[in-house]
Amino acid sequence: MSDVIEWVLEMDVQDGQWDNVGPLLDDMVAATKADEPGAMHYEYYTDAEHTKVTVLERYADNAAAMIHLGNFGAKFAERFLAVFAPTRIVVYGPAEDDLRAGMAGFGAMHMDYLKGFAR
Repeated sequence: MSDVIEWVLEMDVQDGQWDNVGPLLDDMVAATKADEPGAMHYEYYTDAEHTKVTVLERYADNAAAMIHLGNFGAKFAERFLAVFAPTRIVVYGPAEDDLRAGMAGFGAMHMDYLKGFAR
């Protein structure tokens, strides 16, 4: 079993906000890359119509995920929620109570490890 925490967050782009997506994500990606060494994977994807965005995130462990949540809340939450309406988030891995509580506001579903391996 791994200590890695991953999540997939699906969002709708708020009406009239597509032009704000790129600048927001530029800032978020740069900050996460520079300030969060425990962030292992952080990629955003969009549909052809630019109405939906999905982010794939992977963190080394619960502590690294908590650092990300703290930075997100302090630096980006207000802008993020003006641009995106989260529709679904699934968290994978051994999320501890503090992380579960931090993700509760997004209605996170938590999936616990069952079987497999990582390389």
